[in-house]
Amino acid sequence: MNLSPLFTGARVRLGAFCPEDAQTFSRWYQDSEFTRHLDAAPAIPKSESRLARWLEDEERSRDSYVFAIRTLDTDLIVGFVHIDGIQWNHGVAWLAIGIGEPDYRGRSIGYEAMQLAMQFAFHEINLHRLQLTVFSYNTRAIRLYEKLGFRKEGVFREALNRDGQRYHMFLYGILRREWEDSLNASS
Repeated sequence: MNLSPLFTGARVRLGAFCPEDAQTFSRWYQDSEFTRHLDAAPAIPKSESRLARWLEDEERSRDSYVFAIRTLDTDLIVGFVHIDGIQWNHGVAWLAIGIGEPDYRGRSIGYEAMQLAMQFAFHEINLHRLQLTVFSYNTRAIRLYEKLGFRKEGVFREALNRDGQRYHMFLYGILRREWEDSLNASS
């Protein structure tokens, strides 16, 4: 039986976080562009100890998986993907990605990492649906999600207030069969 590599792509791999990664993660949270694209909560710096505790909690969780995105050539951690809020009885989960290293944004690293995360979600833990939210001003992420086959399913109108301006938050989703169909179409 030939099994496909589960966590390794052409340029990146998904791996576990190491204790020293909390320092890198904390540095990313000093970057307001990173935090304002990632989370609707106020953009505030997060300490190394706070992020280390969060990573420890995620490691113990039965309803989420968080992976470090590492480059194959240097093993540099450049971001993370998070499968979260898994409803096992329904086969549904939330998916998030953050590319923390600015030099790696917009270089298709996120696309490859998301493909690996979706393969894990649909083929390894047998989920049926993945969903995510994205802010209307995050056009790069919207292009990524649509390229991956996610479909816009809803709009939370004017859900965010950033710099005195209102922005929508979009709900996107993809079903396992839609993802598999897109893989077959590209083969």
